[in-house]
Amino acid sequence: MFAVEGALGSADRRSELAAATLGASRWQVFRHVTLPLVAPGVAAGAVLCFTRALGEFGATITFAGSLPGTTRTLPIASYLAMQTDPDEAIALALLLLVVSVAVLLMLRDRWLPGVRS
Repeated sequence: MFAVEGALGSADRRSELAAATLGASRWQVFRHVTLPLVAPGVAAGAVLCFTRALGEFGATITFAGSLPGTTRTLPIASYLAMQTDPDEAIALALLLLVVSVAVLLMLRDRWLPGVRS
């Protein structure tokens, strides 16, 4: 998260404003200007997120176990589903991804004051 926050904070806003002035929609500005500007930060954040998730997964499954209805977290549920139903595991992983992207979009004003979502 800090890698993405740093990338968003250091991105030059003038490029986004210029694209918007030239008639680009919000989605086009995001897709063609903002995302390429922050792509290295997003990639670094994804790697850090993956390694952190592995660490959290290991600690949860080692110390709390996987007691159905008691300590079932979404990553553990996805892991267990992968052994029996890969489609369900993929759906759970996509759900985690959607929630993560939604949180990032909700926090965009924190990183880029003056931009309304």
